[in-house]
Amino acid sequence: MTRYDYPRAPSRRDDGGGAPVLAIVRAWAAGIVMLLITEYFQATLVYDYLASDEKLETFLGRLLLIHLPNAVCVAVAAWAAGRVHHEPFRDATAQHLTAVLTVPVAAQALNLSLQWRDLAAEGLLMSNAVLVVGCVTGYAVERLQED
Repeated sequence: MTRYDYPRAPSRRDDGGGAPVLAIVRAWAAGIVMLLITEYFQATLVYDYLASDEKLETFLGRLLLIHLPNAVCVAVAAWAAGRVHHEPFRDATAQHLTAVLTVPVAAQALNLSLQWRDLAAEGLLMSNAVLVVGCVTGYAVERLQED
């Protein structure tokens, strides 16, 4: 039996002051795990087997082999973080957006800081576009699943 099986047990909202923070941290952990898994598959499958120097010379090749798979990775991470962020905390829009968007934005900031010297204008613009598209897609899919 859990404490929720008792009639006078506190509801989830009465779990204490740290419950919203733990809910967000749990969502971030899910987002990080999914981002690492999807990026691993992207690196091992797409980069090792599909990408070649000839294919990456064109914008379409870079779009199909780098940017679209990155958008999928970001969307999956945002979706997973949103799914793990549980009720009643997901009803607060600011808390839910923080739970959903922090991992992709932090990963983007880390990626840009590590590759700053080698970054071209196209890479900067496309990686930020990928971030926006992935975050919006992941958030939208998560919200559609809730309804």
